[in-house]
Amino acid sequence: MNNQKRIQILERLRTENPQPETELKWNSPFELLIAVLLSAQATDVSVNKATDKLYPIANTPQAIFDLGVEGVKQYIKTIGLFNSKAENVIKTCKILLDKHNGEIPEDREALEALPGVGRKTANVVLNTAFGWPTIAVDTHIFRVSNRTKFAMGKNVDQVEEKLLKVVPTEFKVDVHHWLILHGRYTCIARKPRCGSCIIEDLCEFKDKIYPDE
Repeated sequence: MNNQKRIQILERLRTENPQPETELKWNSPFELLIAVLLSAQATDVSVNKATDKLYPIANTPQAIFDLGVEGVKQYIKTIGLFNSKAENVIKTCKILLDKHNGEIPEDREALEALPGVGRKTANVVLNTAFGWPTIAVDTHIFRVSNRTKFAMGKNVDQVEEKLLKVVPTEFKVDVHHWLILHGRYTCIARKPRCGSCIIEDLCEFKDKIYPDE
């Protein structure tokens, strides 16, 4: 795919959604971090249901740490992998209290040092909470980038590297949200909704699917 076509795609996505946001509910960088940590192999809807109950009770590192592992489990037991996630949440809160005065560090290395926080989670926090031009590549973004030929790669790291290279600066802060929402609602995994896609004519996917097929 050439750069002119990529820019057209980005312009259309921006026109449709000028101020894209994550579907995770959060009111502070800490709430966002915990929500993203919980969202691994889980839907945003399931995470929001859990944090809707958790955050009114505890939404700071100290308050959640005081709940303990078992206390956290009671709020997140409907989410996949809740046992290990509860332990990571408590360990993360302890590190934030001990090393960062209870604040979320605006630093990739410090974020990735937190239990359960990898590059993708750090990218989401840096982008969404602090406005960094980072691009977190999840399964949706990986699929959309490869299927459309926008930014092809054999793994998430390769796709991220390609996206950072080909996406112009003016689009970098928002492209993560555009692509994830496009993959979640239009360019879905099993049967992409090509007939209602706003970038269908620019997409280079060879096996497009339409309603009458």
